[in-house]
Amino acid sequence: MEVKLFDSESFAVPKLFGVRNASSMHLRNSSCMIAGKFIQDFCTCKVIYSRASDSSGTDKATNSTAGLVHSHLSRINGFNGAISSSLFSKNTRTLDAFDDEYGGVIVNPERLPSNPDVFASILHSSLIQWKIKGKKGIWLKLPLEHSELVPFAVKEGFQYHHAERSYVMLTYWIPEEPCMLPDNATHQVGVGGFVVNNKKEVLVVQEKYCAPPSVGFWKIPTGFVRESEEIFTGAVREVKEETGIDTEFVEVIAFRHVQNMAFEKSDLFFICMLKPLSTAIEVDDLEIQAAKWMPLVEFVEQPLIQEDNMFKKVIDIFIARENKKSRIKEANYMLMLSWNFVRK
Repeated sequence: MEVKLFDSESFAVPKLFGVRNASSMHLRNSSCMIAGKFIQDFCTCKVIYSRASDSSGTDKATNSTAGLVHSHLSRINGFNGAISSSLFSKNTRTLDAFDDEYGGVIVNPERLPSNPDVFASILHSSLIQWKIKGKKGIWLKLPLEHSELVPFAVKEGFQYHHAERSYVMLTYWIPEEPCMLPDNATHQVGVGGFVVNNKKEVLVVQEKYCAPPSVGFWKIPTGFVRESEEIFTGAVREVKEETGIDTEFVEVIAFRHVQNMAFEKSDLFFICMLKPLSTAIEVDDLEIQAAKWMPLVEFVEQPLIQEDNMFKKVIDIFIARENKKSRIKEANYMLMLSWNFVRK
């Protein structure tokens, strides 16, 4: 009977386990292959033993030795021969990371190995340990300066999640069940500033770069909301950037939701009523061809406005709002006259 753990040179220690007639009993230092790389001194000892004779005494000694070997192996091997997590974690390098609140792992992007081969090896070892620990989703953020590590992560099974100017985010779902990691952002948010002065003129612009059907079309200032920016703040900013007009947010008067727009994402567009605080226009030469104050009636009569149901509703809301303001002013005026009459 022979149990071989590793193939390396050994030296005999027949008395280590109290075996008198063992013809071959060896203890030796070795290396073991884990996660595709050699890790030195992983195991404290490796044993080879052989049955020396068929005598009952020797068999008992050999069986006793086998028991001690099994006991020693149980500290090295886990369930069904798997490496125990406690011994693995003490002797295997893993990527610097911390646990998230959902049972997953977030790799520290500031402490990644710079050598691609070292990264590939440690990443593989880390995945083994995270699987043993029952982790779920793995988030791996690779900064632009570590872009050469992306192919190694993809080879391990990581998938693209999203990318920004300075990094790419990859994920890995460990459990054999549907992935519960949230998807990338699905919407982009745009804003438009509907600015009307006390002359019932609308602040409009012509874009320098636009599709042929929009050439010559006068539109309200529009743009995308920036990261961490409020909708109303984005509307005020866009108007200022494109026309130089300072405004004050009044209310959101309409919004629309459209699918499969830029980059196959959904699009949310909010139109904000803004009160002008200045009148002098300063055109942004980078993206705006012209800007002006345009009578509301002329603005509404443009063909593209007539074909746009949302803008028709915006105009209706604005007119209803102005009529309401007029009625309130008229009511207040009549109330003031009545009060003056009573006082007299």
